[in-house]
Amino acid sequence: MKQVTETVYFIPGQDEMIPDSHVYLVGRPDSHDMTLVDAGLMGKGGYKIQCIQKAGIQLAHIKRILMTHTHLDHIGCLGEILEAVPDAELWVHVEEGDLLEQGNDQAVYGMDMFKSMCQAQYRIPAGAFTFQVHRKLTGGETLDLGRTDWEVLHIPGHSPGSIGLYNSQEKILIPGDTVYADYAIGRFDLFGASGPQLRDSLMKLATLKVDILLPGHNRIMEAVPPGYIEETARQWEPYLS
Repeated sequence: MKQVTETVYFIPGQDEMIPDSHVYLVGRPDSHDMTLVDAGLMGKGGYKIQCIQKAGIQLAHIKRILMTHTHLDHIGCLGEILEAVPDAELWVHVEEGDLLEQGNDQAVYGMDMFKSMCQAQYRIPAGAFTFQVHRKLTGGETLDLGRTDWEVLHIPGHSPGSIGLYNSQEKILIPGDTVYADYAIGRFDLFGASGPQLRDSLMKLATLKVDILLPGHNRIMEAVPPGYIEETARQWEPYLS
């Protein structure tokens, strides 16, 4: 686990046939009020927990798991992590939080063919992604996460309930799978996705001053060039109409 700043830790995903999302631990360790951002792929919960423990952070200090969105590579091992941190709350955008509580896994798998493949290969039972959501976010909230302030941004397009977290003091953006390094963006062909919405979300993010970009996959960026997100949006704009 890498410490990116005094208030953000980075646990890189361990990709297999299906990518495993990165996980971020947010908050000041002495606050004893830490937030885990995303979970990861099935079978990766033990690895994520071990990374946290090796860094000397007590599991009891993880008070919530906040999902940038609920695709399988981000939520697959949520149940494993909750077994280790049973008192942690689950925070999700309302559009995908409602689905989780209803046992509707469309936003998890994205398409029926992928669902059938994953259930067979990983032996995932029906109803595996039914969870109680303790807080349903809408966007526009300012969250105090371990004595650090983060703005919640609703940035649909990759999924209907995608959110980003932005720390204006340190100019850190956690965008989920909306935008990556190397001028890449998230796919927009799954359940509830939308090219035009993704374009608008990219342009929304482009208005922020971002020095550190912590995406859901691939490399992190610790010295983001000015105008990077806007240039990424411009490059992809012809495909997002």
